[in-house]
Amino acid sequence: MQQIGGLNGRVADAPSDNWVYRVLPSWLWPYAQLARWDRPIGWQLLMWPCFWSVALAANVAAGQGLFSGSQTLFHLVLYFIGAVAMRGAGCTYNDLVDHRIDMEVARTRSRPLPSGRVTRLQAKIFMVLQALAGLLVLLQFNWFAVILGVLSLAIVALYPFAKRFTDWPQFFLGLAFSWGALMGWAGIFGGLSFAAIALYLSSVSWTIGYDTIYAHQDKEDDELIGVRSTARLFGDRTRQWLIGLYGATLILMLLAFVLASVGFAAYLGLLIATGMFAWQIARLDINDATQCLALFKSNNRVGLIIFAGLFVSLLFGLP
Repeated sequence: MQQIGGLNGRVADAPSDNWVYRVLPSWLWPYAQLARWDRPIGWQLLMWPCFWSVALAANVAAGQGLFSGSQTLFHLVLYFIGAVAMRGAGCTYNDLVDHRIDMEVARTRSRPLPSGRVTRLQAKIFMVLQALAGLLVLLQFNWFAVILGVLSLAIVALYPFAKRFTDWPQFFLGLAFSWGALMGWAGIFGGLSFAAIALYLSSVSWTIGYDTIYAHQDKEDDELIGVRSTARLFGDRTRQWLIGLYGATLILMLLAFVLASVGFAAYLGLLIATGMFAWQIARLDINDATQCLALFKSNNRVGLIIFAGLFVSLLFGLP
């Protein structure tokens, strides 16, 4: 195992005590790092819009007397597997595209490709295997959902290049990472509705907000090498932008809840999420990389709270 800067096979921006390093043999570590299995926050943030959408659709189905508990549970399991697989494939693709950039950024040069612990061919094979796992998951749904899922690949393919031509790469990430907000609904109803679209737009705004916080970790390196981001664009006005972005997230999600006629528990979850957003904005120090990472990760709890509210609303709405 090649030693990179004393990291002993690990990467600089991941926790060293992750389960990956305790359970997997060391020769698999670079692949786990490519897929970001040692950093679960990514697949968690990809998964929550899927879970929200399933729960929102299940609330509506329950109101129409069409609810199926086994279908809902099966879909949640599928979206969990799909989120892990597709996030891993997306990250591997992103690392292939950003190979040279990652060599110039202190936080990323210890990753498997720039450090030389995997070859580009090995990374490409691993990416294809993960994508095939995602395809197998996708094929479990109706054909409308399958086609909708395939359409998302165009945005996924474009995202790694966005930082080269726009100050809003986080917008493209939002379009891709929020796609599950459409998929969960489509998987149950075989179509879309204004509620699902409102949920999708809410998730896009949420993603731009939290990834702006994340991008503040790299803004100095990004400026040196010419990589663009909303963190660089917003600068000292980031707090004001977050008020707008998180505010739009809440308003659009409230609209989705009203259109879907969800129960009181869902609104309570949204109220708690409002407080969590306010806490992030109040605590934010854009010059403290450690704090930015912690605030970014706290959005996993936001996703969980919103899902919990929708799930409890579903339980109370069952006959």
